[in-house]
Amino acid sequence: MRQFAKTVLFTDTDGRARFKEEWVALDRGTPQSMLSEVFASGGYQLRTSPVGFRSEFHCTGAPQWVFILGGQMEIGLQGGVSRVFGPGQHFFSADLLPEGASFDPAVHGHWSRQVGPDPLVTLFVKA
Repeated sequence: MRQFAKTVLFTDTDGRARFKEEWVALDRGTPQSMLSEVFASGGYQLRTSPVGFRSEFHCTGAPQWVFILGGQMEIGLQGGVSRVFGPGQHFFSADLLPEGASFDPAVHGHWSRQVGPDPLVTLFVKA
């Protein structure tokens, strides 16, 4: 069976954001066009961020797919771990603030920034 790699940004049991890999089965369609199941979505949003953009630490408000259409996006986590995503790459952002917690930028969330010479263009698809 073929699978689709799904990089997930999530909140671990200690309240910190982490990356993990999950797999989505491509078990529908034909051998020439393998498909996953149809997933529900809640709309989409496009964003452009200029050269030099960087956010503060924050949590994802609601789970969403993030697709990089142009430029590069770096996602940084507590402890200095970061990953850079370029055009055609994606991740599933689900690092929600733990229920009952008050946001603490020393513990929770991630930051994002544009890297490289080109503005960042992203597509957010709400889950």
